[in-house]
Amino acid sequence: MSQMPRQAALPTCPSCAEPLDAGDRFCGACGYDLSVVPASPDDHPTLTMNGSALPAPAETGGAVRDVRDDRRAREAPPGAPTAPGVSGGPGAAGVSGVAAGSGVSDVSGVRFDRLAEPDEYALQAPDPRVAAEAAVVAESAKVCVACRAGRVDDDGYCENCGHAQPRERDHMELESGPIAAVSDRGLRHHRNEDAFGLGCTALPDGSPALVAIVCDGVSSATRPDDASLAASKAASETLLAALPQGTHPQQAMHEAIVAASHAVNALAEEPATAREHAPHQNAPACTLVGSVVTAGLLVVGWVGDSRAYWVPADRSSPPARLTEDDSWAAQMVAAGLMNEAEAYADERAHAITGWLGADAYELEPHTASFKPDRPGVVVVCTDGLWNYAEAAEEMAGVVPPDASARPLHSARVLVGHALDGGGHDNVTVAVVPFPAPAQGAGSA
Repeated sequence: MSQMPRQAALPTCPSCAEPLDAGDRFCGACGYDLSVVPASPDDHPTLTMNGSALPAPAETGGAVRDVRDDRRAREAPPGAPTAPGVSGGPGAAGVSGVAAGSGVSDVSGVRFDRLAEPDEYALQAPDPRVAAEAAVVAESAKVCVACRAGRVDDDGYCENCGHAQPRERDHMELESGPIAAVSDRGLRHHRNEDAFGLGCTALPDGSPALVAIVCDGVSSATRPDDASLAASKAASETLLAALPQGTHPQQAMHEAIVAASHAVNALAEEPATAREHAPHQNAPACTLVGSVVTAGLLVVGWVGDSRAYWVPADRSSPPARLTEDDSWAAQMVAAGLMNEAEAYADERAHAITGWLGADAYELEPHTASFKPDRPGVVVVCTDGLWNYAEAAEEMAGVVPPDASARPLHSARVLVGHALDGGGHDNVTVAVVPFPAPAQGAGSA
Protein backbone atom coordinates (compact mmCIF):
# COMPACT_ATOMS: atom_id res chain seq x y z
CA MET A 1 0.00 0.00 0.00
CA SER A 2 1.48 3.32 -1.03
CA GLN A 3 1.85 6.10 1.49
CA MET A 4 2.39 9.82 1.30
CA PRO A 5 6.00 10.85 1.99
CA ARG A 6 6.50 12.10 5.53
CA GLN A 7 7.62 15.65 6.10
CA ALA A 8 10.75 16.26 8.11
CA ALA A 9 10.05 17.17 11.72
CA LEU A 10 10.39 20.88 12.51
CA PRO A 11 12.95 21.92 15.13
CA THR A 12 11.45 22.85 18.50
CA CYS A 13 12.45 25.22 21.30
CA PRO A 14 14.52 23.48 24.03
CA SER A 15 12.59 25.46 26.65
CA CYS A 16 8.90 25.32 25.66
CA ALA A 17 8.91 22.82 22.73
CA GLU A 18 7.22 25.30 20.35
CA PRO A 19 8.07 24.77 16.63
CA LEU A 20 10.86 26.99 15.28
CA ASP A 21 11.54 28.42 11.85
CA ALA A 22 14.89 28.13 10.14
CA GLY A 23 17.19 30.99 11.15
CA ASP A 24 15.37 31.85 14.41
CA ARG A 25 17.71 33.20 17.09
CA PHE A 26 15.07 33.46 19.78
CA CYS A 27 11.91 31.47 20.51
CA GLY A 28 8.82 33.46 19.49
CA ALA A 29 6.75 31.88 22.30
CA CYS A 30 8.98 32.08 25.39
CA GLY A 31 11.91 34.23 24.20
CA TYR A 32 14.53 31.54 24.80
CA ASP A 33 18.01 32.41 23.40
CA LEU A 34 18.61 29.72 20.79
CA SER A 35 22.33 30.60 20.46
CA VAL A 36 23.01 29.14 23.93
CA VAL A 37 24.24 25.56 23.71
CA PRO A 38 22.03 23.47 25.99
CA ALA A 39 23.66 21.32 28.63
CA SER A 40 23.98 17.65 27.81
CA PRO A 41 21.13 15.68 29.31
CA ASP A 42 21.81 13.06 31.95
CA ASP A 43 21.49 10.18 29.52
CA HIS A 44 21.26 6.48 30.31
CA PRO A 45 21.66 4.65 26.99
CA THR A 46 20.61 1.04 26.77
CA LEU A 47 23.40 0.20 24.29
CA THR A 48 26.91 1.62 23.91
CA MET A 49 27.17 3.19 20.47
CA ASN A 50 30.47 5.14 20.67
CA GLY A 51 32.89 2.45 21.68
CA SER A 52 33.09 3.37 25.38
CA ALA A 53 31.94 1.25 28.26
CA LEU A 54 28.68 1.99 30.04
CA PRO A 55 29.21 4.00 33.25
CA ALA A 56 28.52 2.22 36.50
CA PRO A 57 25.36 3.33 38.30
CA ALA A 58 26.22 5.61 41.20
CA GLU A 59 23.93 3.87 43.62
CA THR A 60 25.40 0.38 43.22
CA GLY A 61 29.09 1.10 42.77
CA GLY A 62 29.55 -2.15 40.80
CA ALA A 63 31.51 -2.61 37.57
CA VAL A 64 29.77 -2.68 34.22
CA ARG A 65 30.74 -5.18 31.62
CA ASP A 66 31.59 -4.15 28.09
CA VAL A 67 29.69 -6.30 25.60
CA ARG A 68 32.76 -6.18 23.29
CA ASP A 69 34.78 -8.04 25.94
CA ASP A 70 32.12 -10.74 26.01
CA ARG A 71 32.37 -11.10 22.26
CA ARG A 72 36.19 -11.30 22.39
CA ALA A 73 35.98 -13.94 25.10
CA ARG A 74 33.66 -16.10 23.04
CA GLU A 75 35.76 -15.76 19.88
CA ALA A 76 39.18 -16.36 21.56
CA PRO A 77 40.70 -19.87 21.23
CA PRO A 78 40.70 -22.11 24.28
CA GLY A 79 43.40 -21.21 26.77
CA ALA A 80 43.97 -17.74 25.34
CA PRO A 81 44.36 -14.95 27.92
CA THR A 82 41.37 -12.76 28.48
CA ALA A 83 41.12 -9.09 29.19
CA PRO A 84 41.27 -8.08 32.80
CA GLY A 85 37.98 -8.51 34.59
CA VAL A 86 36.54 -10.82 31.92
CA SER A 87 35.98 -14.52 32.47
CA GLY A 88 37.85 -16.89 30.26
CA GLY A 89 34.96 -18.69 28.63
CA PRO A 90 31.38 -19.60 28.53
CA GLY A 91 31.73 -22.04 31.36
CA ALA A 92 34.12 -20.00 33.47
CA ALA A 93 33.15 -18.89 36.90
CA GLY A 94 31.64 -15.40 37.24
CA VAL A 95 29.74 -15.47 33.94
CA SER A 96 26.04 -14.56 34.30
CA GLY A 97 23.13 -13.26 32.15
CA VAL A 98 23.30 -9.82 33.75
CA ALA A 99 26.50 -8.08 34.80
CA ALA A 100 26.96 -8.02 38.54
CA GLY A 101 25.86 -4.82 40.23
CA SER A 102 24.18 -3.47 37.08
CA GLY A 103 20.93 -3.76 35.18
CA VAL A 104 22.62 -4.42 31.79
CA SER A 105 22.44 -7.82 30.13
CA ASP A 106 25.97 -9.07 29.22
CA VAL A 107 24.49 -10.70 26.13
CA SER A 108 22.24 -8.08 24.59
CA GLY A 109 23.39 -4.93 26.36
CA VAL A 110 19.77 -4.02 27.26
CA ARG A 111 19.02 -2.31 30.59
CA PHE A 112 16.57 -3.90 32.98
CA ASP A 113 16.92 -1.45 35.88
CA ARG A 114 14.20 1.06 34.78
CA LEU A 115 11.66 2.15 37.35
CA ALA A 116 8.36 0.32 37.19
CA GLU A 117 5.57 2.34 35.60
CA PRO A 118 2.34 2.83 37.61
CA ASP A 119 -0.72 0.84 36.65
CA GLU A 120 -2.85 4.02 36.51
CA TYR A 121 -2.08 7.66 35.88
CA ALA A 122 -3.81 10.45 37.78
CA LEU A 123 -6.33 12.32 35.63
CA GLN A 124 -6.58 16.09 35.56
CA ALA A 125 -9.42 17.44 37.67
CA PRO A 126 -12.32 18.83 35.56
CA ASP A 127 -12.52 22.59 35.14
CA PRO A 128 -15.47 23.76 37.32
CA ARG A 129 -16.17 26.60 34.88
CA VAL A 130 -16.75 24.15 32.03
CA ALA A 131 -19.03 22.02 34.21
CA ALA A 132 -21.04 25.09 35.22
CA GLU A 133 -21.48 26.22 31.61
CA ALA A 134 -22.67 22.75 30.59
CA ALA A 135 -25.20 22.75 33.43
CA VAL A 136 -26.59 26.12 32.32
CA VAL A 137 -26.96 24.94 28.72
CA ALA A 138 -28.71 21.74 29.82
CA GLU A 139 -31.03 23.65 32.13
CA SER A 140 -32.01 26.21 29.45
CA ALA A 141 -32.65 23.60 26.73
CA LYS A 142 -36.33 22.96 26.06
CA VAL A 143 -37.61 19.39 25.93
CA CYS A 144 -40.22 18.28 23.39
CA VAL A 145 -43.76 18.15 24.78
CA ALA A 146 -44.57 15.19 22.51
CA CYS A 147 -41.73 12.69 22.91
CA ARG A 148 -40.26 14.14 26.14
CA ALA A 149 -36.78 13.27 24.87
CA GLY A 150 -35.71 15.53 22.01
CA ARG A 151 -34.30 19.02 22.32
CA VAL A 152 -36.27 21.88 20.76
CA ASP A 153 -34.33 23.86 18.16
CA ASP A 154 -34.48 27.60 17.57
CA ASP A 155 -37.28 27.19 15.00
CA GLY A 156 -39.58 25.54 17.55
CA TYR A 157 -39.33 21.93 16.33
CA CYS A 158 -38.16 18.80 18.14
CA GLU A 159 -34.80 17.52 16.89
CA ASN A 160 -35.85 13.98 17.77
CA CYS A 161 -39.42 13.55 16.46
CA GLY A 162 -39.91 16.78 14.49
CA HIS A 163 -43.03 17.79 16.45
CA ALA A 164 -43.86 21.52 16.35
CA GLN A 165 -43.80 22.94 19.87
CA PRO A 166 -46.52 25.16 21.37
CA ARG A 167 -45.87 28.87 20.99
CA GLU A 168 -45.95 31.17 23.99
CA ARG A 169 -49.27 32.68 22.84
CA ASP A 170 -50.94 29.35 22.09
CA HIS A 171 -52.39 29.38 25.60
CA MET A 172 -52.25 32.38 27.93
CA GLU A 173 -53.75 32.97 31.36
CA LEU A 174 -53.63 36.03 33.58
CA GLU A 175 -55.25 36.96 36.87
CA SER A 176 -54.98 40.59 37.95
CA GLY A 177 -56.64 41.17 41.30
CA PRO A 178 -60.38 40.40 40.95
CA ILE A 179 -60.32 40.01 37.13
CA ALA A 180 -58.90 37.29 34.92
CA ALA A 181 -58.54 36.30 31.26
CA VAL A 182 -57.68 33.16 29.28
CA SER A 183 -56.74 32.90 25.60
CA ASP A 184 -56.27 29.71 23.59
CA ARG A 185 -55.25 28.95 20.01
CA GLY A 186 -58.16 26.55 19.54
CA LEU A 187 -58.11 23.26 17.68
CA ARG A 188 -58.00 24.36 14.04
CA HIS A 189 -55.77 27.43 13.74
CA HIS A 190 -51.97 27.17 13.51
CA ARG A 191 -51.42 30.18 15.81
CA ASN A 192 -53.26 32.36 18.30
CA GLU A 193 -54.16 35.72 16.75
CA ASP A 194 -56.08 36.96 19.83
CA ALA A 195 -54.69 39.13 22.61
CA PHE A 196 -55.94 40.74 25.82
CA GLY A 197 -54.98 43.35 28.38
CA LEU A 198 -56.03 43.60 32.04
CA GLY A 199 -55.49 46.17 34.76
CA CYS A 200 -56.69 47.58 38.05
CA THR A 201 -56.42 51.24 39.03
CA ALA A 202 -58.11 53.85 41.24
CA LEU A 203 -60.22 56.85 40.37
CA PRO A 204 -59.39 60.27 41.86
CA ASP A 205 -61.81 59.61 44.77
CA GLY A 206 -59.92 56.41 45.60
CA SER A 207 -62.61 54.02 44.37
CA PRO A 208 -61.43 51.05 42.29
CA ALA A 209 -61.68 50.68 38.52
CA LEU A 210 -61.20 47.46 36.56
CA VAL A 211 -60.08 47.38 32.92
CA ALA A 212 -60.33 44.51 30.42
CA ILE A 213 -59.49 44.67 26.68
CA VAL A 214 -59.87 41.76 24.24
CA CYS A 215 -58.74 41.89 20.58
CA ASP A 216 -59.16 39.46 17.68
CA GLY A 217 -56.74 39.63 14.73
CA VAL A 218 -58.29 39.56 11.25
CA SER A 219 -56.91 36.37 9.70
CA SER A 220 -57.11 37.62 6.11
CA ALA A 221 -54.85 40.58 6.97
CA THR A 222 -51.09 40.76 7.32
CA ARG A 223 -49.64 40.15 10.81
CA PRO A 224 -53.00 39.73 12.59
CA ASP A 225 -51.33 38.48 15.76
CA ASP A 226 -49.18 41.61 15.98
CA ALA A 227 -52.21 43.81 15.32
CA SER A 228 -54.22 42.34 18.21
CA LEU A 229 -51.28 42.56 20.57
CA ALA A 230 -50.53 46.19 19.68
CA ALA A 231 -54.19 47.20 20.02
CA SER A 232 -54.75 45.49 23.38
CA LYS A 233 -51.59 46.99 24.82
CA ALA A 234 -52.31 50.53 23.60
CA ALA A 235 -55.95 50.50 24.74
CA SER A 236 -55.29 49.11 28.22
CA GLU A 237 -52.37 51.47 28.83
CA THR A 238 -54.46 54.47 27.72
CA LEU A 239 -57.31 53.55 30.08
CA LEU A 240 -55.04 52.92 33.05
CA ALA A 241 -53.39 56.32 32.49
CA ALA A 242 -56.60 58.33 31.90
CA LEU A 243 -58.88 57.02 34.66
CA PRO A 244 -56.74 58.11 37.65
CA GLN A 245 -56.60 61.62 36.16
CA GLY A 246 -60.39 61.98 36.37
CA THR A 247 -61.35 61.27 32.75
CA HIS A 248 -64.88 59.89 32.58
CA PRO A 249 -64.77 56.12 31.92
CA GLN A 250 -66.82 56.39 28.72
CA GLN A 251 -64.61 59.17 27.34
CA ALA A 252 -61.51 57.24 28.41
CA MET A 253 -62.82 54.20 26.51
CA HIS A 254 -63.28 56.28 23.35
CA GLU A 255 -59.71 57.60 23.63
CA ALA A 256 -58.42 54.08 24.22
CA ILE A 257 -60.00 52.79 21.01
CA VAL A 258 -58.49 55.68 19.05
CA ALA A 259 -55.06 54.96 20.56
CA ALA A 260 -55.42 51.29 19.64
CA SER A 261 -56.29 52.27 16.06
CA HIS A 262 -53.14 54.39 15.80
CA ALA A 263 -51.03 51.51 17.12
CA VAL A 264 -52.39 49.12 14.51
CA ASN A 265 -52.04 51.69 11.73
CA ALA A 266 -48.37 52.11 12.61
CA LEU A 267 -47.73 48.43 11.88
CA ALA A 268 -48.57 48.97 8.20
CA GLU A 269 -45.46 51.11 7.73
CA GLU A 270 -43.02 48.73 9.42
CA PRO A 271 -40.53 46.76 7.24
CA ALA A 272 -41.85 43.44 8.59
CA THR A 273 -45.28 44.20 7.14
CA ALA A 274 -43.82 44.97 3.72
CA ARG A 275 -41.97 41.62 3.70
CA GLU A 276 -45.12 39.64 4.53
CA HIS A 277 -47.61 41.66 2.50
CA ALA A 278 -49.21 39.83 -0.42
CA PRO A 279 -51.48 41.29 -3.11
CA HIS A 280 -54.57 39.55 -1.69
CA GLN A 281 -53.91 40.64 1.90
CA ASN A 282 -54.92 43.79 3.72
CA ALA A 283 -52.87 45.86 6.16
CA PRO A 284 -52.66 44.58 9.77
CA ALA A 285 -56.13 44.64 11.32
CA CYS A 286 -58.08 43.46 14.35
CA THR A 287 -61.33 43.90 16.27
CA LEU A 288 -61.57 45.24 19.83
CA VAL A 289 -63.95 45.07 22.76
CA GLY A 290 -63.30 46.48 26.21
CA SER A 291 -64.91 47.07 29.55
CA VAL A 292 -64.39 49.47 32.46
CA VAL A 293 -66.08 48.56 35.75
CA THR A 294 -66.24 50.90 38.75
CA ALA A 295 -68.23 50.79 41.99
CA GLY A 296 -71.45 51.87 40.26
CA LEU A 297 -70.80 52.15 36.52
CA LEU A 298 -70.23 49.69 33.70
CA VAL A 299 -68.78 50.99 30.40
CA VAL A 300 -68.13 48.99 27.25
CA GLY A 301 -66.52 49.95 23.95
CA TRP A 302 -65.98 48.03 20.71
CA VAL A 303 -65.13 47.97 17.03
CA GLY A 304 -65.87 44.81 15.06
CA ASP A 305 -67.66 41.65 16.14
CA SER A 306 -66.06 40.86 19.51
CA ARG A 307 -68.68 41.06 22.26
CA ALA A 308 -69.45 41.87 25.90
CA TYR A 309 -72.21 40.12 27.90
CA TRP A 310 -73.83 40.95 31.22
CA VAL A 311 -74.54 37.93 33.44
CA PRO A 312 -76.18 38.76 36.82
CA ALA A 313 -75.19 36.79 39.90
CA ASP A 314 -78.90 36.14 40.52
CA ARG A 315 -79.75 33.97 37.56
CA SER A 316 -83.43 34.74 38.01
CA SER A 317 -82.67 38.11 36.37
CA PRO A 318 -82.21 38.16 32.59
CA PRO A 319 -78.70 38.37 31.11
CA ALA A 320 -77.97 40.76 28.23
CA ARG A 321 -75.63 41.31 25.34
CA LEU A 322 -74.04 44.76 25.70
CA THR A 323 -72.56 45.24 22.20
CA GLU A 324 -73.77 45.22 18.58
CA ASP A 325 -71.60 43.58 15.93
CA ASP A 326 -70.02 45.47 13.06
CA SER A 327 -70.82 42.63 10.68
CA TRP A 328 -72.80 41.71 7.60
CA ALA A 329 -75.31 39.73 9.64
CA ALA A 330 -75.96 42.61 12.03
CA GLN A 331 -76.55 44.96 9.14
CA MET A 332 -79.04 42.57 7.57
CA VAL A 333 -80.95 42.30 10.85
CA ALA A 334 -80.87 46.07 11.44
CA ALA A 335 -82.20 46.70 7.93
CA GLY A 336 -85.05 44.21 8.50
CA LEU A 337 -83.96 42.07 5.58
CA MET A 338 -83.41 38.93 7.69
CA ASN A 339 -84.14 37.77 11.17
CA GLU A 340 -81.19 36.99 13.43
CA ALA A 341 -81.33 33.22 12.91
CA GLU A 342 -81.33 33.57 9.14
CA ALA A 343 -78.59 36.18 9.08
CA TYR A 344 -76.16 34.25 11.26
CA ALA A 345 -76.79 31.05 9.32
CA ASP A 346 -75.53 32.72 6.15
CA GLU A 347 -71.91 32.10 5.11
CA ARG A 348 -71.38 35.88 5.00
CA ALA A 349 -72.51 36.36 8.61
CA HIS A 350 -69.04 36.94 10.08
CA ALA A 351 -67.82 39.33 7.39
CA ILE A 352 -66.98 42.38 9.48
CA THR A 353 -67.83 45.93 8.45
CA GLY A 354 -65.73 47.69 11.06
CA TRP A 355 -62.18 47.06 12.31
CA LEU A 356 -58.95 48.71 13.43
CA GLY A 357 -56.39 49.02 10.65
CA ALA A 358 -54.84 51.33 8.11
CA ASP A 359 -57.31 50.31 5.40
CA ALA A 360 -60.48 50.60 7.52
CA TYR A 361 -63.20 52.58 5.79
CA GLU A 362 -63.78 54.84 8.76
CA LEU A 363 -63.06 54.50 12.46
CA GLU A 364 -66.31 54.55 14.43
CA PRO A 365 -65.64 53.69 18.09
CA HIS A 366 -68.80 52.47 19.82
CA THR A 367 -69.22 53.09 23.54
CA ALA A 368 -72.09 52.53 25.98
CA SER A 369 -72.53 52.90 29.74
CA PHE A 370 -74.79 50.99 32.13
CA LYS A 371 -75.71 51.13 35.82
CA PRO A 372 -76.70 47.61 36.89
CA ASP A 373 -78.83 47.43 40.03
CA ARG A 374 -77.41 44.10 41.16
CA PRO A 375 -74.06 42.29 41.22
CA GLY A 376 -72.89 40.14 38.37
CA VAL A 377 -70.03 39.65 35.90
CA VAL A 378 -69.13 41.08 32.50
CA VAL A 379 -67.94 38.51 29.96
CA VAL A 380 -65.66 40.14 27.36
CA CYS A 381 -64.89 37.73 24.52
CA THR A 382 -64.06 37.06 20.87
CA ASP A 383 -66.28 35.21 18.42
CA GLY A 384 -64.26 32.06 19.14
CA LEU A 385 -66.36 31.79 22.32
CA TRP A 386 -69.72 33.33 21.42
CA ASN A 387 -70.00 31.13 18.31
CA TYR A 388 -70.77 28.35 20.82
CA ALA A 389 -72.97 30.48 23.12
CA GLU A 390 -74.40 33.21 20.94
CA ALA A 391 -77.52 34.24 22.83
CA ALA A 392 -77.18 35.94 26.21
CA GLU A 393 -79.15 33.11 27.84
CA GLU A 394 -76.76 30.54 26.39
CA MET A 395 -73.77 32.47 27.67
CA ALA A 396 -75.30 32.76 31.14
CA GLY A 397 -75.85 29.02 31.15
CA VAL A 398 -72.11 28.40 30.68
CA VAL A 399 -70.79 30.96 33.19
CA PRO A 400 -70.24 29.30 36.61
CA PRO A 401 -72.40 30.66 39.48
CA ASP A 402 -69.29 31.69 41.47
CA ALA A 403 -67.73 33.65 38.58
CA SER A 404 -67.39 36.86 40.66
CA ALA A 405 -65.35 35.05 43.32
CA ARG A 406 -63.38 32.81 40.93
CA PRO A 407 -62.83 34.73 37.69
CA LEU A 408 -59.84 32.69 36.46
CA HIS A 409 -61.67 29.41 36.99
CA SER A 410 -64.68 30.82 35.16
CA ALA A 411 -62.58 31.98 32.21
CA ARG A 412 -61.09 28.49 31.94
CA VAL A 413 -64.56 26.95 31.97
CA LEU A 414 -65.70 29.25 29.17
CA VAL A 415 -62.65 28.48 27.00
CA GLY A 416 -63.17 24.77 27.66
CA HIS A 417 -66.78 25.10 26.47
CA ALA A 418 -65.57 26.51 23.13
CA LEU A 419 -62.93 23.79 22.73
CA ASP A 420 -65.45 21.09 23.53
CA GLY A 421 -67.71 22.58 20.88
CA GLY A 422 -65.06 22.18 18.20
CA GLY A 423 -62.55 25.00 18.81
CA HIS A 424 -62.76 26.20 15.21
CA ASP A 425 -61.31 29.63 16.08
CA ASN A 426 -59.00 31.26 18.60
CA VAL A 427 -60.81 31.66 21.94
CA THR A 428 -60.27 34.57 24.33
CA VAL A 429 -62.42 35.64 27.29
CA ALA A 430 -62.07 38.02 30.24
CA VAL A 431 -64.30 37.85 33.32
CA VAL A 432 -64.86 41.12 35.22
CA PRO A 433 -66.98 41.27 38.41
CA PHE A 434 -69.45 44.07 39.06
CA PRO A 435 -69.32 46.15 41.16
CA ALA A 436 -65.57 46.54 41.36
CA PRO A 437 -64.51 45.22 44.79
CA ALA A 438 -62.54 47.47 47.12
CA GLN A 439 -58.76 47.47 46.76
CA GLY A 440 -57.21 44.35 48.27
CA ALA A 441 -60.39 42.26 48.01
CA GLY A 442 -59.19 40.09 45.10
CA SER A 443 -60.64 36.82 43.94
CA ALA A 444 -60.88 33.90 46.33
